[in-house]
Amino acid sequence: MAVHLLFNIEETVAVILFGVGFTMLLLHKNLIKKIMGMNIMDTAVYLFLAAKGYIQGRAVPIELNGIREAAAYINPVPSGLVLTGIVVSVSTTALMLALTIRLYERYGSLDLDEILTQAKEEEKT
Repeated sequence: MAVHLLFNIEETVAVILFGVGFTMLLLHKNLIKKIMGMNIMDTAVYLFLAAKGYIQGRAVPIELNGIREAAAYINPVPSGLVLTGIVVSVSTTALMLALTIRLYERYGSLDLDEILTQAKEEEKT
């Protein structure tokens, strides 16, 4: 079992990173820490996709030296997914941070429980 985990070290690290990010997302009340957890989870998924898309001994999918066989190149789809995911992740993070700033300006706290308590009090009045 341990040999299999060491053989697939990239996948193992990706799963551990995803677990760390998911734990941060669930256990922390601070909104900034939740955003950091989400970014760690994103990074873990990108690492996993990049590790699955790489094949030892193959080249990037750019025609080199007249070689046209598909077996000589890695699959370009995982790389494209990672690049697209990074763009979406940056946009989502920017939106989450902007909303967090607005919440802080309104409620004076980054603690999710405190924000919810204050919002319920405002709703009653």
